Amino acid sequence: KLIHHSDRGLQYCSEVYQTELRKNNIRPSMTTGYDCYQNALAERINGILKSEFLIYQCNNKKELELLVKESIDTYNNVRPHLSLNMKTPNFVHIKKPEKRTTLV
Repeated sequence: KLIHHSDRGLQYCSEVYQTELRKNNIRPSMTTGYDCYQNALAERINGILKSEFLIYQCNNKKELELLVKESIDTYNNVRPHLSLNMKTPNFVHIKKPEKRTTLV
């Protein structure tokens, strides 16, 4: 199934546009509550997937789904981020205490 993600621009909310999506079995996906940051987050995630992880053409949907799943896991659990003091997003989100050596 196809999903078309967009902001809440008038052209995307119009009945004409929405009718075309429905005719072609495309599910609309839009930001909620006119929060412009939601769309920016979706664009950021898509950009990271395209530029850093999806570096070759997948042969089928199953292969693509596996690659996306592995990429998200790597991004959140393996790859350290400079903006997070070289920690992973999930490490920071869970706020695990760091192991510290105590000098006695």
